[in-house]
Parts: sequence; C-alpha cells; structure tokens
Amino acid sequence: MMKNKPVLSLMVGSILAIGSITAVQARDQIKIVGSSTVYPFSSSVAEEFGATTSYPTPVVESTGSGGGMKLFCKGGDMNTPDITNASRRMKAKEFKMCAENGVTDITEAVIGFDGIAIAQNKKDAPLLLTKKHLLLAVAEEVPSKDGKSLIRNQYKNWNEIDPSLPNREIIIYGPPTSSGTRDAFEDMIMKGQTKKMDVYTSFYKKDKVKYKGYKKYHKIRQDGVYVPSGENDNLIVQKLDKNPAAIGIFGYSFLMENSDKISAAKVEGVVPTPETISSGQYPISRSLFFYVKNSHRADVPAIDKYVEMFMSENMIGSDGILGEIGLIPLPDARRAAIRASVLSHTKLTLDDLSKK
Repeated sequence: MMKNKPVLSLMVGSILAIGSITAVQARDQIKIVGSSTVYPFSSSVAEEFGATTSYPTPVVESTGSGGGMKLFCKGGDMNTPDITNASRRMKAKEFKMCAENGVTDITEAVIGFDGIAIAQNKKDAPLLLTKKHLLLAVAEEVPSKDGKSLIRNQYKNWNEIDPSLPNREIIIYGPPTSSGTRDAFEDMIMKGQTKKMDVYTSFYKKDKVKYKGYKKYHKIRQDGVYVPSGENDNLIVQKLDKNPAAIGIFGYSFLMENSDKISAAKVEGVVPTPETISSGQYPISRSLFFYVKNSHRADVPAIDKYVEMFMSENMIGSDGILGEIGLIPLPDARRAAIRASVLSHTKLTLDDLSKK
C-alpha cells in the first residue's frame, strides 16, 4: 500500500496543476494595446469602466497602431492582448498574420473620425499649406527643376518650396513607422499626391531594383528635417512649445487639448475642426478603430461590457464624453449600424478590408 502513495500524490498534484493552469487562463483585467491617437479615448473608457463596474480598470498601452497589430496577432493565448486600437484600418497583411497565428475571429469597431493636424507654435503666423507642399517637405526625393527626374530632397526652408511660404526652417516632428498616423499621412499625402505625378510613377518603372516592394511612393527623408518622435504625441507638443520654427504631425485631439500652446496650419485652405473633419472638407481626415479578439471573450468576461460601454451613445454619441477630448462622432445612422455590428460580434473578413 505504501508503494501506491507516491503515485496517488502525483495524480493529485497533476489535477491541482491542471486546475491552476485553467485558473490562470481566465482573468478579469482586459489587456489593450495600439494607437497613440486612440489611446486617450480608450483610456477614458477604461477609467470609467473601472470606476463604474465590478471589473478592474483595463490596462491600456500606447504602442502605435502597427506595434499593436503585431502584439494582437501574435496568437490566441491569454498572454496576448484582447483588444488593439488603430488610427487606420487593419491591413490585409496584418489580417493574414493574425490568421496564420490562430487569431481567426476578430470584430472591427469604428468609433469616430479624426483629422491629422499640422500644428505649430501659437505665436507664429499660420502656415498656409497644400498637400503638395507637405509632400515636397517630407519626401526623400523630389522632382528636379525641369520635372523630368527625381533628385535628393534639398529643401531646407519653406520658401524654397513655394515663394509664398515664409522664409522659415523646415523642421517636422512626426510619428514613427509603427504609427497609424504615419500610415495615414503617407497614404493621403505621399501616395495620394505622387500617384498623379508622372515623374514618380515613371521613375518606379525605370528603377525596379531600388523601389522593390514600393507600389506607391512613400519614402520619408532621413536627413534630420523629419524627426520621428515616438508614440507619445504630448512630447511633440512640448517640442513645438520650445521650437517656434517647427511643425508637428498628430491627431486632432492633441491639438484640441493643447490649444493654449499650439494652433493648426491650414491645409488646402481648411483648418481642422469637428465640422470640417466629419464632412471630409479637411483633406487629411480618417476613421479611428479598435479590434476585438473574440476567442478571448469567454475567458475575459469584462470584454463584452467594456466594448458595450465604448460603443454607447454616452461615449461616442453626438454629445458623448469622448467628444469633449476630441473624438468626432460618426453620422447617427452609421454609428447605429456599426454599434449593432460590433455588439453582435460580427466576424471581420479579408473581403471587408478591401471595401471602403
């Protein structure tokens, strides 16, 4: 009989270990990563959620949209994030990366609109910029004087781009490569402009080796004029406060929160406001998103309640709390349709990502 005791102890120990693993798998606290632009909105909801429900306040990390997607798509185990925020839509390659790692049931939520502000020190006269001005300020290569070839960007002052602009140094504090704001800026300013310019499209065809992997031009200069400034947009605000010559690129909410220190440049004659952004009149406008890993919902029961709160009229409605910190609401009918889709846990497909 004595000989059986170690075996019995081993069996009991194994059962307890399995129970312990199961207990670890389920958790109360939601893990959220992603966009620095969506971070203030997500954090506000998280704080309200922690204060008004029996669940702990979710952990929200600002990793950038691209960084958040990598973490979110890493796998389905409980050490990976439940939700990722994004200041641009999930890319097809990210969707495929998720699927390859077993993350196959995702719901997409659109929470509202945002404009990419081109901000400056409030003491300066407002810059009157076009999308082409911005392209020529940040691109690694620009058209030669005769417009027949691309040359390395030599522009150092704004008036060198256009005599109507001030004789002022070009110094741009902007988002890093992991940022959804940078993706959106490249899409709307760089790719959007260069696809209409033969000097760029023909150059690609001539030099396929140099531009391997580039379907559209989006190379940002690396000579110190454009300064990647991390995922903390408040640091850019601080730099603009110290350097009156500089401009910064970030979401409208940071412009709104710091309107005592900074103001917005006009782009194509339009200043970013809730009205110009929601109408599409402001030319650098975009939607904001978050993505839910539905496979975690059973083991993290707080997820459904958090998502319900985030998508509520109280948060994202026309008079919602998040509007007070810069979120621009979707039109009523679209907001209602998206809410219904999110709360019914509609599964995102690859085809969905090809639709506008």
